[in-house]
Amino acid sequence: MEDFLFKQLKFVRTVTLKAVNEMTEDVADTIHEGFRNNIRWNLGHIYLVHERFAFHFLGLPLIIPTNYLDLFAMGTTPLNWTIRPPALSELIQMLSEQPERISTLVDNRLDEKIEKPYTTSSGLTLETPREFLTFSLYHEGMHLSCMKIYKALSAYSER
Repeated sequence: MEDFLFKQLKFVRTVTLKAVNEMTEDVADTIHEGFRNNIRWNLGHIYLVHERFAFHFLGLPLIIPTNYLDLFAMGTTPLNWTIRPPALSELIQMLSEQPERISTLVDNRLDEKIEKPYTTSSGLTLETPREFLTFSLYHEGMHLSCMKIYKALSAYSER
C-alpha cells in the first residue's frame, strides 16, 4: 500500500506542472522588476532540492544533469547565468518522472534515520527521508506560489 506521503508528492507535483502547462519559454524566462529569479529557475530549483532530499542522504544515486547545480542551487540567479539553461520541456519531463522514482526507491526507507541530521536554511532539523520529503512539500509549495505570481505578472504586463 502506497504511503500517503507519496500520494502528496505526486499531487503537489501535478499542481506544479499544471501551473506551467502550455507556458512559453519567454514567460518562463521573464524576471520581473524587484525579483531575481524566474519560473524556469524555480522549476529547476524544485527538482534539485527534491533530488537531494530524497536520495543524497540515503546514499542513493541522484540524477542531476550537468550544470543544474550551477543554474539552480540555492543562491543562484538567472541574472548571473553564463551557460544555457535546459529547455522548459526538459525540466517538465524531469519533474514529471521524479515523484515515481522517489516513491520506488525510498518506499521502504521513509523512517530510516540518516547518519548526521541536516538543518535547513530556515532552521528545521531533518533526520529521516519522511521528514525530508515532508519539508520538500512545503518547499515546492513556496516556489509554486512564486511561479504563480510571476505568471500573473506576465499576464498583467501583456495587457
